[in-house]
Amino acid sequence: MNLDSLFDAIAAAHRAIRPQAPVTPLEHSPALSALTGCEVYLKCEHLQRTGSFKFRGASNKLRLLDPAARRGGVIAASTGNHGQAVALAGRLLGVPVTVYAPASAAAVKLDAIRALGAELKLVDGDALAAELAAGEAARRAGLPFVSPYNDLDVVAGQGTVGMELAEQCPELDAVFVSVGGGGLISGIGTALRRLAPNAEMVGCWPEAAATMHASLQAGRIVEVDEGDTLSDGTAGGVEPGAVTFELCQALIRHCALLSEADIRAALRLLAQTERWMTEGAAGVALAGLLQLAPRYQGKKVAVVLCGRNIVLDKFLGAVAA
Repeated sequence: MNLDSLFDAIAAAHRAIRPQAPVTPLEHSPALSALTGCEVYLKCEHLQRTGSFKFRGASNKLRLLDPAARRGGVIAASTGNHGQAVALAGRLLGVPVTVYAPASAAAVKLDAIRALGAELKLVDGDALAAELAAGEAARRAGLPFVSPYNDLDVVAGQGTVGMELAEQCPELDAVFVSVGGGGLISGIGTALRRLAPNAEMVGCWPEAAATMHASLQAGRIVEVDEGDTLSDGTAGGVEPGAVTFELCQALIRHCALLSEADIRAALRLLAQTERWMTEGAAGVALAGLLQLAPRYQGKKVAVVLCGRNIVLDKFLGAVAA
């Protein structure tokens, strides 16, 4: 994997996807800093368009399509956030979008995908089943497949988060990122490897859904039976041959595995201290900081709040538990 070439692609995306994908704030949190003994900054990706960093990768992928591919449309797979991102990016660029999603995905997220103009196709099984079905449909139709993570153009778009972090706080010592397929942490890590090389990438997973972590431990992509988790945005297996596997191997310095109780407590803490209603994956990243805070006493750390929670009943159940 050529990290220098990927960095160049991230830098190009950083210039190209504005103003469609705005720069999100990096907010210092006095309350979380006092609690953890670290200087805590929160990267507010829940304020990105469609409520998630996914819009960055989708925008970058679609902008790079040639005119014929744009006219023909694209196929994507998603449990919600990626589908919304591709749908909006497609609407802005005039690209027809079809999204394959697990039938079990949150109804409010599926409704949001439809509302943004995408055609939605539901698949029995988990997120990986939807990805495989979408990939096969794209191959049969001869259309581009926009993967949530297994695409270097998408990773480059997500990496613009890292470019912004380096501009907003170049002295960061660590960045905590929740990990599903690994696209976000791969992009951020590649950008910061060049621009802020002292910043350690910390991958954070729910114990119930940690396929990439298990794969990193095994040294190869493995299948894992995942359970239910509040972090539905990071749930699902890792596609065989995923480009993000080698990137995660090269870039992740430390790992944190979090229980559902840890995630629940972190979501509640964010609501109490910052008044933000974030999705479970954001709770995973903050819970990772809470677990590893002794390692970073007095140091500057960033937590990527990767999504806005639009599943109100699930969020209220988490913070009330």
